Amino acid sequence: MVIFADKTQAQLIGLDWGSTSLRAMLIGASGAVLETRTSNQGASMLDGSTAAFAAALSALADDWHKAMPNLPLLACGMVGSKHGWREVPYLPCPATVIELAGAMQTVNWRDTQVRIVPGLQCETPEGVPDVMRGEETQALGALLANQSLRERSCIVMPGTHSKWARVSSGAVDGFATHMTGELFAVLRAHSVLGRLLPSAMTAAPDAFETGVLAALKNGDAGLSHQIFAVRTLGLTGRLIPAQLPDYLSGLLIGHELRSGLIWRERAGLAVAPILLIGESVLCQRYLSALALFGENAVQVLPNTAAVGLWRLAQAAQGVLG
Repeated sequence: MVIFADKTQAQLIGLDWGSTSLRAMLIGASGAVLETRTSNQGASMLDGSTAAFAAALSALADDWHKAMPNLPLLACGMVGSKHGWREVPYLPCPATVIELAGAMQTVNWRDTQVRIVPGLQCETPEGVPDVMRGEETQALGALLANQSLRERSCIVMPGTHSKWARVSSGAVDGFATHMTGELFAVLRAHSVLGRLLPSAMTAAPDAFETGVLAALKNGDAGLSHQIFAVRTLGLTGRLIPAQLPDYLSGLLIGHELRSGLIWRERAGLAVAPILLIGESVLCQRYLSALALFGENAVQVLPNTAAVGLWRLAQAAQGVLG
């Protein structure tokens, strides 16, 4: 639990409810986080029952609600998925803050209601659907925090499933998902590569850069082919075990950037600013990798879900009454 300011200034209880974790925030004016609490009670960690979700929320926010019963509660993320508290249908892109606020649905908790933010869905040029839940709220928060990005920008949100979002006129009008973080975890734990990788990560920035450059310069060889080099470089001793995780990370992130930057250009954003949103250590990896691709004008913001939830709450006052 981290306390940043006077809780009496709270305007909202915000919930960033992912697959593996739950973050409850007491939010003040303009999305300022006054207090935050976290647990491992993510949507995928629960049994899917109403009682389980209600108990997870009570464990973190019951005292807030009792002390400030009139505060609205808003939740974003996997809490609105098929295995969440209530499935809230995806909104098609483009989507604005007003449209997202108007499509929120509610669940009952204690003597009040929790409003759940819908996710977004778009179609690739090939007609394949893509979806997001939670990242749309971060994108909205980023636009509120930096008005200069509203007209045209590319927002990159690294993570288990990295998202590249296209923003136009204040709306999220398309995005692309890369399973970079999950691929790293799966390959490390469940593939032949894992036999050579140490159990703990040791920082090896040179190996990370080598992996990024391999994707940049020789990515046409194919990701599945290049991944096998993690094994052969270890077997031949060209990389020591402590270097292999960062080499694999660099290779996977490099391939994501290679594809993402092509997507950015095809989306008409070649000269639009890039904004990174997420956990600072991971964003620094992406920042250094983007520099190797020649992209140096990149802005970085921490998780902006709180600002996005505050903005949605403000919009909901006019949309939902």
